[in-house]
Amino acid sequence: MQVVHVASEVFPFSRSGGLGDVLGVLPLVQARLGAEVTVVSPWYADVPDEVTEVWSGTLPDMSGPDVPALPPVRVGEVRRGGVRFVFVGLPSFDRPGLYHPDDVWRFSQFGRAVLPVLAGLGVVPDVLHGHDWQAGLVVARARLSGVRAVFSVHNLQYQGRWNLPDGAPWTGLPDWTLTPEGLEFHGDVNLMKAGLVFASQVTTVSPTYAREITTPAFGEGLEGLMTRLEAEGRLSGILNGLDQERWDPRTDQDVPSFSDPAGKGAAVAALRAEFGLDGAPILASVSRLAEQKGMDLLIRALPQLVQDWNVVVLGGGDPALEAGLREWAAHPRVVFAQGMNEPLAHRIYAGADAFAMPSRFEPCGLSQMIAMRYGTLPVVRLTGGLVDTVPGDVGFTFEQATAADLTAACQEAFAAFGDRADWAARVERAMALSFSWDAPARSYLGLYARVLSSPLSPLTGLDAPQEQAGAPA
Repeated sequence: MQVVHVASEVFPFSRSGGLGDVLGVLPLVQARLGAEVTVVSPWYADVPDEVTEVWSGTLPDMSGPDVPALPPVRVGEVRRGGVRFVFVGLPSFDRPGLYHPDDVWRFSQFGRAVLPVLAGLGVVPDVLHGHDWQAGLVVARARLSGVRAVFSVHNLQYQGRWNLPDGAPWTGLPDWTLTPEGLEFHGDVNLMKAGLVFASQVTTVSPTYAREITTPAFGEGLEGLMTRLEAEGRLSGILNGLDQERWDPRTDQDVPSFSDPAGKGAAVAALRAEFGLDGAPILASVSRLAEQKGMDLLIRALPQLVQDWNVVVLGGGDPALEAGLREWAAHPRVVFAQGMNEPLAHRIYAGADAFAMPSRFEPCGLSQMIAMRYGTLPVVRLTGGLVDTVPGDVGFTFEQATAADLTAACQEAFAAFGDRADWAARVERAMALSFSWDAPARSYLGLYARVLSSPLSPLTGLDAPQEQAGAPA
């Protein structure tokens, strides 16, 4: 089976969060299971120099006379673990960082370039697997070219929208696709919707999130479409795995090695010494500072939390949340490290006693899995992947996205910490959990096989002219 993944980031070449982590492991595991796997991603200016340019020039593009021509493209390549990583270099991506305000335009160019690049490299996918809105246009163009596609929603909140008059020509798609049944969404082009409408199967990164996004509370305005996909048997949830080699307390070079609850004490002592913390237990968070992650709830809960806990936060994002944490950092029991620091993240996961994830919604989440692997017990809101990964006899949960509910759950955790036998048993159960990528990778391969054995899904509600290919590769 020839599988092509398309995503805006892939670890270790580019990463801003969980999407990059998934693409850094899932393709490798699928290759070990026998698939021929290619990963296509933008060639950002920050991608390491190990990428070798294999081609450059002008791509064939039959999008039509009203569509702005694609600029010349550079194509780079790296092979790792049996996977071919292909990087598409466009001038609009030759700038520092991954994401920018003009991303709908940039990823429309990328979306038009991917299939011609694959054709030029001789890659003929059996299944194209697009990830999040940045790959939505690729999924649409694949479907219109007769290629079966799977589309994964990692976070429905980000949809890749732009006003229809400007955005429609960028896509190169025929007019009949730019309707409310297609890409149009409240007067905008919506590239997330492109992936949802044109994919044979849509997945999310946890079973609970797949159910949640069919409701107004989590559907981000697309709950009607999600409900239809569910009714058609085209929506499912496959829980993410964790890179258990990268996140392993037995071999982690950034922390004192340990393999059981008794050995964790050295990591806790090291983190306490690093930040000059007193003898209270350590509650940590490693997170984007965003409303989605509930970090404002954590800040509002700090007056109560510091009575029981030392609180260590690593992250960056919302300037207002950063400012609030900087103010609290003057407190002797609060540490705020701004930005993302991979070695420090490892030390925090290993050295904290408990880990706070008060997310308003969480499609899957990897931090809670990492924390449990390091014997750090999660305090989580019951939403999305947090429901699917945190057992009740390991972590501590709460229902409402309020500072009061978070505080109550942290107080429950503090009380449990006082019972050393109970706490040690919870830590032991946490460290025994497995979040291997093997099962999810097999589930995706099984899904691909079902897609290949079924006729191409009908373009429900779209006035496609006799199912003609409307967007040549």
